[in-house]
Amino acid sequence: MGFEHTSVMPQEVHEHQNLKPGNISVDCTLGGAGHALATIKAILPGGTLIGIDQDLNAIHHAKKILHPFKENTLLFHSNFSDLPTILNSNGIKGVNSILLDLGFSLNQLKNGNRGFSFNKNEPLDMRMDIRNDLTAFEIVNSFPESELTSIFFKFGEEKFSRRIAKKIVEIRKNTPIHTSSELAQIIIDIIPAKYKFKQRIHPATRVFQAIRIAVNRELEQLEKFMQTVPSLLLKGGRLCIISFHSLEDRIVKHALRKFENNCTCPKDLPICLCGFIPQMKSVFRKPLVATKEEIKFNPMARSAKLRVAQKI
Repeated sequence: MGFEHTSVMPQEVHEHQNLKPGNISVDCTLGGAGHALATIKAILPGGTLIGIDQDLNAIHHAKKILHPFKENTLLFHSNFSDLPTILNSNGIKGVNSILLDLGFSLNQLKNGNRGFSFNKNEPLDMRMDIRNDLTAFEIVNSFPESELTSIFFKFGEEKFSRRIAKKIVEIRKNTPIHTSSELAQIIIDIIPAKYKFKQRIHPATRVFQAIRIAVNRELEQLEKFMQTVPSLLLKGGRLCIISFHSLEDRIVKHALRKFENNCTCPKDLPICLCGFIPQMKSVFRKPLVATKEEIKFNPMARSAKLRVAQKI
């Protein structure tokens, strides 16, 4: 079965990466390798593409897509937060561009068989990297009710977090919850009808998002990565990050603001005395969003936000 994925905002990403022949560019989340393919073509001759993905299926797919350019590519089955180690182990002191697409691929939803989709009857797994120990099954069937409530509310912003967590604990006392469709039905049954019909999204969307984030430690990995960004880029290098929900975008936005203006001096001082030196500068203040035309043929782009910053 082919690898299904459509890259989000490809024209905007290509434009704002500001790539040139000979550049070293990193695609931290290869996915379907659509962005990576455009990147490698832009940095040849002489350029190097470093590709990373924690999903081994994405690595295998990227090897096929990028095979004509294998002499100029380095692929790693790892998490994007490991980029400092990857660069250091390969003697690379800095790169010209870093791309991070925080969405999960259509292939993971349709062909992953890991319970990412609430519309399919699959094992509750939700691991992006199957080498990790924690699964969705363990969270759903063993975490305390209070912790489930916290996960659903913090990572999914689910209004009925307590009610859903209580019902899950009640059901699992008699029999474990094994599949994504079982969990989805529990959520559907517990949410009041008047709210279900008002929502634009499936009633289980927020809880599934929350569990996936918890399983893969997504926000923790993003925070870790953002702390290292300025040290990874060469002067003038660009960081492009596509996020898909407010929790991710908030982490990115706050980190970039800190790199750009973290002066602690009183505002009425005419000069800075705290010694703060800006490291990054946002290319534009508000994130770019997908065009209406793109959303028509790729609905997954609907919630995408692209932020771009440049190393000073």
